[in-house]
Amino acid sequence: MSEVFFFWDPTIVLLIPALMLALWAQMRVQSAYSRFSRVPASSGLSAYEAARILLDRNGLLDVDIEVVPGTLSDHYDPRGRVLRLSEGTYRSRSIAALGIAAHEVGHAVQHATGYAALAIRNAIVPVVNFGSMLAFPLFLFGLLFRSPGLMDLGILLFLGVVLFHLITLPVEFDASSRAVRMLLDGGLINVAEVGAVRSVLSAAALTYVAATAMAVANLLRLLMFRSMARDE
Repeated sequence: MSEVFFFWDPTIVLLIPALMLALWAQMRVQSAYSRFSRVPASSGLSAYEAARILLDRNGLLDVDIEVVPGTLSDHYDPRGRVLRLSEGTYRSRSIAALGIAAHEVGHAVQHATGYAALAIRNAIVPVVNFGSMLAFPLFLFGLLFRSPGLMDLGILLFLGVVLFHLITLPVEFDASSRAVRMLLDGGLINVAEVGAVRSVLSAAALTYVAATAMAVANLLRLLMFRSMARDE
């Protein structure tokens, strides 16, 4: 069966739908971002200004905002309590930039209010990082050396990776919902701009759905290989 693994892997077909979804998600993100990054928000605020206003309104005056290199590299760091906006977002006054900044503020609010899914995701990050590095090597060694124990350990570690992706979905969807609500309720966008903000954030969320699909597909592949090894 190891020869099948190296020369022709019949389980690879499981990855095709996830790969197609990932490509489609990236296309949607680029399309939505490209379109709405050229449309200025009616408020005239920059993403930095909007993020600062929303943070302050939520009582997060101690959360700093920094600019970081890259495009769409925006994120919230819960350990440092820092919201980092990419160079393309920080000074931009576009609808896309305001939506992205508000989404990261949504994560900061989740952190401050003890949003359960975010707390769980943050807690398992060290375990997931460890598991993502060792899961496939352990499984491969177990496959090559006919060690069911190593194969099962690899699968167990990769289950943690799948769990992380599954927990990430409600975290991201909730942050996007908060972003739209905060922007609209705060008067930073008008009703006519809600659709544009949702378009950008929905496209971004789709990338997380694709990553989850890829993780689940890989887990199924490992389980199929484990079953084939058991039958030999």
